[in-house]
Amino acid sequence: MKQDDYIAQACMGRHETFTPRYGWLKKGYDAVLQNGDVFKARDSIERLGVGKNMVSSIRFWCQAFKLIEPDSHGYIRPTKLGHSLLDDEGWDPYLEDVASLWLLHWQLFIPPFQAVSWPLAFNKCNLWSFDIKQLAGVIKSVAQKYPRFASLSEKSFERDASCIIRMYSDVSSTKEYEIECPFAQLGIIRRAEEKNHYSFDTAEKPNLPPLIFAAACFSYIHSYASGKQKTMSLQRLTYDFNSPGVVFKVPESAVGSCLYAAGKEFESFSLVDTMGSIQLHYSGAPEELYWEALQRYYNSKRTILGAK
Repeated sequence: MKQDDYIAQACMGRHETFTPRYGWLKKGYDAVLQNGDVFKARDSIERLGVGKNMVSSIRFWCQAFKLIEPDSHGYIRPTKLGHSLLDDEGWDPYLEDVASLWLLHWQLFIPPFQAVSWPLAFNKCNLWSFDIKQLAGVIKSVAQKYPRFASLSEKSFERDASCIIRMYSDVSSTKEYEIECPFAQLGIIRRAEEKNHYSFDTAEKPNLPPLIFAAACFSYIHSYASGKQKTMSLQRLTYDFNSPGVVFKVPESAVGSCLYAAGKEFESFSLVDTMGSIQLHYSGAPEELYWEALQRYYNSKRTILGAK
């Protein structure tokens, strides 16, 4: 499928204006593990211990991050990633490692899109700085080219723009009930000099582990490239629609350095300079390499923690 096809079939955010909170994803995963119909149950509020709108938001975020999915019978079930990451014996059930937040952030940009405003904002916003209305305007101008989004109100796009800014920046809310979002740790959006304005931080991200970045690259190749190719240019991994460089907001130099570092631990790929163009060469299926990179990262963390 092409970029336009993915967007045309996407959904707008159903986050109920809430950013993902500490503990919500584990709470949602555990609830689905016990009952695949939990979000429709009459006592869902009691089971999850949150308000009605928050129940909907938990479901949205768990599904947007590809931690749960509907099955053919209309029930919800955990995905392979959900089990691997959030099971009690999983890689990081309480998301204590910032690497897990980078991994989850990446999932928002893999089709099917549950929150199309995120890819549109990250790919199409070239403003030096922006406030909520300006970011909403960028999203709306692109989204309204697609019939399913053409009739949406300005407020719908503003709610998504506000959620994006609050999710990734250190903005302090005036609402007492708003809790800091864990994804602010990623440093993707920072405050600009002008009041109530923000900007994407496109500098290198020191807390982004190379193996997590490599996993994102293979996930990108699996989702957006031909299954027969065994190479991809560093330029495409940096600048193309929903590429790791765009999603993580890092420069081409950081894309290269992350992959070089990951390659020291991962013999299934290498970077090759072909007449001045750096190419990622890999063997094996990209989806399998994605899972192998994740397994290597979390196994190494367990080894380090076990040695302490």
